Amino acid sequence: MSKLTDVPKRILIGRALRSDRLGETLLPKRIALPVFASDPLSSVAYAPGEVLLVLSIAGVSAYHFSPWIAVAVVVLMFTVVASYRQNVHAYPSGGGDYEVANTNLGPKAGLTVASALLVDYVLTVAVSISSGVENLGSAVDFVIEHKVLSAMIMILLLTLMNLRGMKESGKLFAIPTYVFVGAVFVMIGWGAWRGIVMGDTMEAPTAALEIKPEHQGLAGFALVFLLLRAFSSGCAALTGVEAISNGVPAFRKPKSKNAATTLALMGLLAVTMFCGIIGLAMATDVKMAENPAVDLLENGTPVGAGFVQHPVISQVAEAVFGNGSFLFIVLAAATALVLFLAANTAYNGFPLLGSILAQDRYLPRQLHTRGDRLAFSNGIVLLAGAAMLLVWIYDADSTKLIQLYIVGVFVSFTLSQIGMVRHWNRHLRAERDPAARRRMHRSRAINTFGAFFTGMVLVVVLATKFTHGAWVALLGMVIFYGTMSAIRKHYDRVSDEIAAAEGPSDDSVRPSRVHSIVLVSKVHKPTLRALAFAKLTRSDRLEALSISVDPVETKALREEWERRGINVPLKILDSPYREITRPVVEYVKGLRSENPRDAVSVYIPEYVVGRWYEHLLHNQSALRLKGRLLFTPGVMVTSVPYQLESSELAKKRAKKRAEWNAPGAVRRGPVDTPRTRPKDPAGPAGK
Repeated sequence: MSKLTDVPKRILIGRALRSDRLGETLLPKRIALPVFASDPLSSVAYAPGEVLLVLSIAGVSAYHFSPWIAVAVVVLMFTVVASYRQNVHAYPSGGGDYEVANTNLGPKAGLTVASALLVDYVLTVAVSISSGVENLGSAVDFVIEHKVLSAMIMILLLTLMNLRGMKESGKLFAIPTYVFVGAVFVMIGWGAWRGIVMGDTMEAPTAALEIKPEHQGLAGFALVFLLLRAFSSGCAALTGVEAISNGVPAFRKPKSKNAATTLALMGLLAVTMFCGIIGLAMATDVKMAENPAVDLLENGTPVGAGFVQHPVISQVAEAVFGNGSFLFIVLAAATALVLFLAANTAYNGFPLLGSILAQDRYLPRQLHTRGDRLAFSNGIVLLAGAAMLLVWIYDADSTKLIQLYIVGVFVSFTLSQIGMVRHWNRHLRAERDPAARRRMHRSRAINTFGAFFTGMVLVVVLATKFTHGAWVALLGMVIFYGTMSAIRKHYDRVSDEIAAAEGPSDDSVRPSRVHSIVLVSKVHKPTLRALAFAKLTRSDRLEALSISVDPVETKALREEWERRGINVPLKILDSPYREITRPVVEYVKGLRSENPRDAVSVYIPEYVVGRWYEHLLHNQSALRLKGRLLFTPGVMVTSVPYQLESSELAKKRAKKRAEWNAPGAVRRGPVDTPRTRPKDPAGPAGK
């Protein structure tokens, strides 16, 4: 079965890579920019449109506020970029906002940030793919007619590309991202030249239309609330900025410097494109409406359901380049493609964060393991599944999905910057060098302003978007928080339960059974029980076997083994491809081939759990190994169980079920068993 599945797997994701080739997958800045910044760069395709859609509620007269909203978004972008440049220098390990909050504000704040980021990454994929499908659907009818199917196909394609590895997928994404950025700058430059130098009149396809305002003549608090809502929608341009701070380990050395440079370049490109498109939208008289069939009027009459409202960037491109021109087609194609690829920011951020959370025991340990291509494959697959579920629930409608957006990212922005302020305060108390203190004061001032500004934006986003769908994102954060807390409690409880005692204990008492090979991962109670079980074995050879996938953990195991003076030889097999099952199977087969008449007995320490969900968290490697060894001739596989407390609770529940009597059963008395047919006196022999 392994060979049958290996061939298509290699075709889809490529050949497996050795662990020592991890350095070859690190990214230079030219590849890191499209990999980590494709989301904020591509958001200029829909963020200006979201601003105009909200302002259209008050009619065309409210459009003159859009430049001021753009200025506010630019100030916020530069603030966040400057703040995160401090983050990547102070915390280059890749934990990003989670590590900052967890270290400086405590585990609860760290878990809150992690929950917000996980929700935001899932929404990034769902929103980007749905928006890309809508842009592509304006040219291809099949796509718009089958939006959900098309979106899910694109998610599957992105998943396969990311399973092939970060560097390889980055090369695929670099070209369309740079084409998109270049095309937008050409459009801005050519539009400015035509409008300012040549004095041409450029009109968008909707320039001749009128907007029917839902609320005309807004003033006072109502107008302020509308502007704040438009500003919060424009803040979608900031989503994905945090991905660079989470992905610092993926950069080439010097990691922090390269990540900070990429952040600055990303911020400069994003704000220039955002402001340029807003300016051209005003110059070409673009009209947008949340309900275009009714609110857009042509000669005083609604345009009707047959009208297709194209995104702002498409309308501006048509006004600047001309409909059907070569540059218009290039920009349209690059926009649709880069919106699909914007989801790649989440594909690089979610698995890495999931790995860190798994290492801290907040998520299943399988998320900490790198796959064949040195990518965190389990995290990639989990992200794809969650995004596909959202796309299916919301029918791949970006207008509905975007209302859930940016709540999580501003929660992480705010808590991260507060954590950085405490970080600098702690270091300032110990630092005595005047030059270093000046740098720290400057950094603290930047992070303080960032915390204040992003905190204000978070309040605005919650106030303006809560009833429009933001509550769903908050609910998702609560679910992630509760789930991760429960997983951490479970792992902590199990860790305390299986911790090996320093002196003699019941787990090291010699049992009365035999054993040939003991599989070992760590020195804890299950391992000691299995070793003690093996000491009375009348085997010619007794050894402990461990597979090395992490040199640090292997070294710690060897030192602990020698420190305890365990009188069983420890053999360690190197696994360059991080596999557990195959090295053990090949080693056992090697023993069989050397001595075909000998029997090999493999003993596997296992946890015995009592709840269904605990089976997902334990014994996965043991199940795979037993499945392979059971088909190897001459090899006996024995599980050495270690009963956790939850298994005793399950036993008690089973006993209660067995002793339970139906209501009235005691009054009726026992049910008579049916009378059995008398046996044939002749028996079988008499027939």
